Amino acid sequence: MTGLRRSPHTLRLRRAYGTMAAASAKRVTIGIRREDPARIWERRCPLTPDVVHELVHKDGVEVLVQPCERRVFTANDFIRAGAKLHPTLQPAHVVVGIKETPLPEVLTDPLSAPGSPHNDTSGLVPRTHVMFSHTVKGQLYNMELLGKYLASENPHAVQGGALLPRLIDYELLTGEDGKRTVGFGWFAGVAGALESLVAMAHAHLELGVASPFLWTPRPHTHPSLASIRKTLRDVVGAQIASDGTPKSLGPLVIGVTGTGNVAQGCLDLLQDLPIQHIGVDQLRSIVTDPNTDLRKIYVVHALPKDYFGRKDGRAFDRSDYYAHPDQYVSEFHTKIAPYLSLLLHGAGWAPTYPRLMTNEQLTTTLEIAQTLGKGRFACVGDISCDVNGGLEFLSQYTTLCSPTVVARPPTLPAHLPSVTMMAVDILPTALPLEASQHFSGKFLPYLRSIISSYTSKEAASEEERLTREALERATVASGGELRTGWEWLRTPLGAWKESVVSAQSGEVSGKGKEREAASGSQPKKTVLMLGSGMVAPPAVQELCGRSDVQVIVASNVLADAERLTLPYANATPVLVDMANPEAVERLVAAADVVISLLPVPFHPSVAELCIRHRKHLVTASYISPAMRALHDRAVSADVVLMNEIGLDPGIDHCSAMSLIDSLREQGKEIVSFTSFCGGLPAPEDADVPLGYKFSWSPKGVLTAASNSALFKLHGERCEIDGEDLLRTYFPDVPLSNVLKFEGLANRNSLPYAGVYSLEPLVGIRTIFRGTLRYPGFADLMYAFKAIGLLDVSATVNPQDWQSLVRATLEQKLGIPILDETRSLRSALQDVIPPKQQDSVLDALHWLSIIPQSTSEHVPSKNFDLSLPPLPSKPTAPIDLFATLLAHKLRYAPNERDLVVLSHEIVARPKGSRVSLTAPSADEEVHTSSLVTYGTRDASAMSRTVGLPVAFAALQILDGGVSARGVQGPTSKEVYGNVLRRLEEVGLGMRETVRKVTARTALGLSVEESLWARWRAMQETV
Repeated sequence: MTGLRRSPHTLRLRRAYGTMAAASAKRVTIGIRREDPARIWERRCPLTPDVVHELVHKDGVEVLVQPCERRVFTANDFIRAGAKLHPTLQPAHVVVGIKETPLPEVLTDPLSAPGSPHNDTSGLVPRTHVMFSHTVKGQLYNMELLGKYLASENPHAVQGGALLPRLIDYELLTGEDGKRTVGFGWFAGVAGALESLVAMAHAHLELGVASPFLWTPRPHTHPSLASIRKTLRDVVGAQIASDGTPKSLGPLVIGVTGTGNVAQGCLDLLQDLPIQHIGVDQLRSIVTDPNTDLRKIYVVHALPKDYFGRKDGRAFDRSDYYAHPDQYVSEFHTKIAPYLSLLLHGAGWAPTYPRLMTNEQLTTTLEIAQTLGKGRFACVGDISCDVNGGLEFLSQYTTLCSPTVVARPPTLPAHLPSVTMMAVDILPTALPLEASQHFSGKFLPYLRSIISSYTSKEAASEEERLTREALERATVASGGELRTGWEWLRTPLGAWKESVVSAQSGEVSGKGKEREAASGSQPKKTVLMLGSGMVAPPAVQELCGRSDVQVIVASNVLADAERLTLPYANATPVLVDMANPEAVERLVAAADVVISLLPVPFHPSVAELCIRHRKHLVTASYISPAMRALHDRAVSADVVLMNEIGLDPGIDHCSAMSLIDSLREQGKEIVSFTSFCGGLPAPEDADVPLGYKFSWSPKGVLTAASNSALFKLHGERCEIDGEDLLRTYFPDVPLSNVLKFEGLANRNSLPYAGVYSLEPLVGIRTIFRGTLRYPGFADLMYAFKAIGLLDVSATVNPQDWQSLVRATLEQKLGIPILDETRSLRSALQDVIPPKQQDSVLDALHWLSIIPQSTSEHVPSKNFDLSLPPLPSKPTAPIDLFATLLAHKLRYAPNERDLVVLSHEIVARPKGSRVSLTAPSADEEVHTSSLVTYGTRDASAMSRTVGLPVAFAALQILDGGVSARGVQGPTSKEVYGNVLRRLEEVGLGMRETVRKVTARTALGLSVEESLWARWRAMQETV
């Protein structure tokens, strides 16, 4: 192979340049560009020396080659083919490369037309650039490159930009059937399969197992693909066929997705191993059968019909799928993924289509995989390289220098393992020789058509006519304008012009604002959002609804930030970690308003930065002592640190203050204030133990079950010890004719007399804040506590989940319990009242933490076999229980949540002489309530927390908040705006009023109901 011979790189470069003879007339000149020096692995070339020889000697064109010592073909290879070396390619009419041209090297000036004398400027023609430009999907990072081809971005270009170059993108070259005709897909599949096999071998090593795949050659380490395949066949494959794969790993199963060239490349490469093709329906039997032959590798080529199904239960139909992709969901995570040792993902994805696997589905896959043995779904080769695409948990590309990344989305529970992912985005360059040869042959007909366009030759055949039409379809810009169909790229181009690139380096208010000022346009205001969690999406959507606002979403998980900002031209993702305070400070300094959605402990440090740079801050969290201590400094810096602007706290403050202030304006005084709030699963999704589900760690809820409470009820100061909270609950809280709730006192309610200006305490009969749950929550949670599942000080080490209750009871009772049903039931009877025993046993069985035989009321088929693995060391029962509940009581896809917020305020005419605790006909019962359900687009909790944050941030941005220092939303200018905006988005509060002597369908007022229950509890003590 001539292309593999290497000559000394001293080469006769000077001689080569010197042999460029001046011709009397200029020929069409092709320039082969070097690839970006920063792309150290890019060794491919769009034209081979053989093709260059044909172009020079048969087509009569001149070929210039920009020197590059990294290229798979040497300079001597091209010189022998008839090309000449040139340092800049300045004389080239047509410039071809693989990846996008580095910005300083883009040649945009026109040239003399072929056939005209050198230096004749009377007949100028534009250049043609051909590359994978990475602009056609609106990639912001390459909008500056796109601007090089547009008259609007080049005001001083010749003839108003009409002679700017033509930009042709290989990615858009298609046949009449719409399929791509020029590309590297097959080579991506081959190289991706090899890199993924290597990654799988390393993942197995981390599990303590060495497999024959350790000998898999990495593609760039061999001189040819034939050499690679020989090693794979004669070394790796032969070893497997002879001795088999390690028994501890079970049968090795490789899954392949996709139907194009990428998938075919994977399948062709795997033929060099002793493989057996199997169907999806065979996976479970192959993996679980102890007699499966380990001297084979099992390959399943999963097609869309195998894992996509309609939401209504109907089977996959290809034409229906493409017409109505929103009606389909993927079952890949349960039907296929758990059984795989390696997934080679070669299927494409678009935002309107269902993902192959979501982050939540990854959790399910890994939970099932844990039950099937070592190494299941431990490694993925995402050859499609769609970050946050078909596999949502792919957070970044990788490189040939570092080909793998550990995938661990924030939603993945701590007890589940991470996934090793290979996601190299330039895989074909690992096979530069064969990839270049293939590409060059496919591209040559198009190149000849481009050449003929400079010589004014008409299409000589139907084939050439079709080729020219394909080139027209692949042209993104020409004559200084975007071609028809690509005008939409003006939007991402505009986003780039508005300092998106600068914002990513933390310089939004610098270069971007200077540029806007110079152009005379109104500078955009910048909101920095720190954090990208559950409540962020509604907030980002609301903020980006303002065209005069630029939103920067900064997260330590770039994939989350990118997913949040993708739909909006005025939003930009930034990767930042709070462990890098300098980077955080740069972002704060560049913003006008900062929103912190970070965990509460980070808020004070962010507030410190805001004070230092005189920036306003908004958070949804309670005002901590550390935050309150910053009040005076914030006032001196003329900034507001707005806290408690979510749901609870947040909307509760706004609605309470609005009603209280309104009543005072009517000359009334407040004698009773009660407030309840709860985030719950919708009733149809609440048929589970506790009637509760978790979208975050359950430990906070479990810990709160032991909090003490303090409140005032009917003139009496009441206190509940933390040990008694779950026994001292309030059943049948009368808030709804339809929904039934029980209430738990929420910590210390007395300080809210000051927050709501209800002091002195002696002047108010009742002040109570509570948490809502469905009936049965408190009794069952108390049973869990009595069993010892909420203990924080002791540790247990059960051998399996079915032994957890026995282990906690032994710790609680201080006696050993035999591992048999009768002893366990007897121990449970010691701590659970007889009337609760059946329901508690059913719940424990549903949770899979007692043996199946212990409960006589639940059929054994309901026992969950996919529980998370237990820690190997002794662990506090509350931590084990929290891990279990995170698995068993999580929201499933398409399940809804519910938010209920309700205030009851009893008021009477100011100056009344009637005793606070005496019945009075003058009293009125006012209610203010909000009941809202989650939607397909957002949960109720995320909307009721995220939207108030956004409303407050925009109001501060517009100068609508005059208060300074550490604040909550208790001033009328703030709560009035938030409530008005909530009304506009369908989250308005609903108010009622009745005389205290009147009775409604609900019977007693909330205050009366609480008082009656409290008296009854005190009488039984």
